Amino acid sequence: MSYRSPWLTEELDQLRDLTRTFLAKESAPHHERWAEQGAVDREFWNRAGELGLLCISCPEEYGGGGGSFAHEAVVLEEQARIADDCWAYPVHSTIVAHYVNAYADQEQKRRWLPKLASGEYVGAIAMTEPGTGSDLQSIRTTARRDGEDYVVNGSKTFITNGTHCDLLIIVARTGDAPGGKGISLLVAETRDLPGFQRGRVLRKIGGKGMDTRELAFTDMRVPVANLLGDREGQGFAQLMTQLPQERLAIAVGAVASAEHAVDLAVAYAKERTAFGENLLGFQNTRFVLAECRTEAFALRTFVDHCIGAHVRGELDAATASMAKYLATDKQVEITSRCLQIFGGYGYMLEYPIARMYAAARVQQIYGGTNEIMKELIARTL
Repeated sequence: MSYRSPWLTEELDQLRDLTRTFLAKESAPHHERWAEQGAVDREFWNRAGELGLLCISCPEEYGGGGGSFAHEAVVLEEQARIADDCWAYPVHSTIVAHYVNAYADQEQKRRWLPKLASGEYVGAIAMTEPGTGSDLQSIRTTARRDGEDYVVNGSKTFITNGTHCDLLIIVARTGDAPGGKGISLLVAETRDLPGFQRGRVLRKIGGKGMDTRELAFTDMRVPVANLLGDREGQGFAQLMTQLPQERLAIAVGAVASAEHAVDLAVAYAKERTAFGENLLGFQNTRFVLAECRTEAFALRTFVDHCIGAHVRGELDAATASMAKYLATDKQVEITSRCLQIFGGYGYMLEYPIARMYAAARVQQIYGGTNEIMKELIARTL
């Protein structure tokens, strides 16, 4: 089947080759070890920065690559195609860097973006709390002003890049206004920061090489100058504006992972024999893989449409929610059906399909659960 995503260019093809070579050498051989240690090597971030893969869609004047979301999509796709469930590239580059680029003032951008682009800083964003998930208006972490500082108290959980983060965007309540009106985004530079504590590394069913931790803030002081935006209370609106890109990034990884699952299953079905013939000789196997290939292709064209719209600045929040929920639902379904082709070997972690199956499940949860996605879509009906 010959199909080329309409948003691709010769420049993006070159980026794909560069990314594929880098990940094959620096990522793929280490997945098992990273899973055992619960994080990628810290130096890996620096190597990615040296190659120009970090902050690839941020302006060149701040150390970024000067590209678009299409450049981000290429890196996300190549991660999925080697079953890399360890490197939290999208959190750092596609999400955190873009909060800084969108809402920081010039001085803040000059201070933070070059360090994110080089890998000197690893970025994370602290939204979720032990009692607050998709309902961001219920955030309880507080940031009370004391002179030229905010004094931050609270706790966060499920924080990706929690081990390595040097720059942390914190969703906190800076005022007493109800709901989202009192929420602001603060940036903490965490190295040797009094009152900042990294909690336990969380044990997950998948994505075991991705450092996910609890974080705690006890009378932690963050300069008022580190507020994102020109006044307090803008945080909820900032989150709602940036979340569509996060959700599209999840969808991009989901469709590429689903495609890779089909490729792996087809290759295995051609090699594995049962009852004197290879698995692809059985009608059920052929039909299952035909269905999976068709659904992955249909999903690809929809996500390609969304990527093109986002690059043009035309992607609305509801369509991003559609892409996120549909892509991740199908990722889980297709990966499960492909795993079945492998039989017992599909349950063994030495086979990438097993790790892909375990890693897929969270896709339906983070970035806003798929149930919340449907609520957001329903509001536009």
